[in-house]
Amino acid sequence: MSRIGKLPIAIPAGVDVNVDGRLVTVKGPKGEMSRTVRPEVTVKVEDGNILVTRDSDEAHVRSYHGLTRALLANMVTGVSTGFERKLTVIGVGYRAAVQNNVLSLNVGKSHPVELPAPEGVQIECPQPTQIVITGPDKEVLGGFAAKIRAQRPPEPYKGKGIRYEGEYVAKKAGKTGAKK
Repeated sequence: MSRIGKLPIAIPAGVDVNVDGRLVTVKGPKGEMSRTVRPEVTVKVEDGNILVTRDSDEAHVRSYHGLTRALLANMVTGVSTGFERKLTVIGVGYRAAVQNNVLSLNVGKSHPVELPAPEGVQIECPQPTQIVITGPDKEVLGGFAAKIRAQRPPEPYKGKGIRYEGEYVAKKAGKTGAKK
């Protein structure tokens, strides 16, 4: 039995879960999400919990069991409390700004980089060196955060670039002059 897959998912107050065959729909205060689950797993709602079971004990079916449970748990968390990702911009003259949910990055390129937010994702810049993105869908949020970070990943010599809050960047020693 999958250690993750066998755990029930508690449904918080204000969240409605509907299972229609293989389509699972979750509605909550932060929005509505739906996902089609694999035919190898079965999803049931019992006693205020979501239960995920599998049909066989093959290796790939066991992996779908845990994956499906994790995806459904993310959906429930997303529509009830939402997800948040914070990024920090480090570098002289590097800054970020938001206008009409479009992120504008000045990160050492010849032009500002404009990144429109995907549907359901909100962007805030409390400071020119901080970016906070929020939304109900963890996959979309993580993908957009990775797209922002990819514009100028942190470099190992001075640490300049865009990094996730709390991310550790190992510093390298720079070149030293020729010694005789």
